[in-house]
Amino acid sequence: MNSPLKLDISLSKQTLSVFQGIEKVKHYSISTGLNGHGQQNDSGCTPLGKHCIRARIGDNQPINTVFVGRRPTGEIYKKGMRAEQPHRDWILTRILWLSGCEPGFNRLGSVDTMRRYIYIHGAPEEVRMGGVGSKGCIRMRNNDLIELFNMVAPQTEVNIRV
Repeated sequence: MNSPLKLDISLSKQTLSVFQGIEKVKHYSISTGLNGHGQQNDSGCTPLGKHCIRARIGDNQPINTVFVGRRPTGEIYKKGMRAEQPHRDWILTRILWLSGCEPGFNRLGSVDTMRRYIYIHGAPEEVRMGGVGSKGCIRMRNNDLIELFNMVAPQTEVNIRV
């Protein structure tokens, strides 16, 4: 029987690695919080520590589907939309909603990852990966996200580290 998959997110390397046991099976370039790492509500930081995937959202939606409030808006992102709406937080294609597993550190109160709506989600094609830039979420290229989404299940372990 195969061991369950685990995700390891390195903020310093801006990478997401998928492990099965001790074997690294996939490796992706990502973009995390522009404000660095941190747990506090409204900080714009990417939270650290042990997490799990609480929900998988967007299965079978077309690539570049735009989400607001975890619901598809009916829009399909096209190049140029980002320039037209530069302050919009583009959440595209799929959402893996994270929940903290460490009470007082990344779960409950003013440090709750899930209540902060921290996701692994798709981003516009022109968004640079390999560097910071999000409002705290983990952004991925859309095709990479679809591949990852199809590999993981709810409760998959996710470790976010510096």
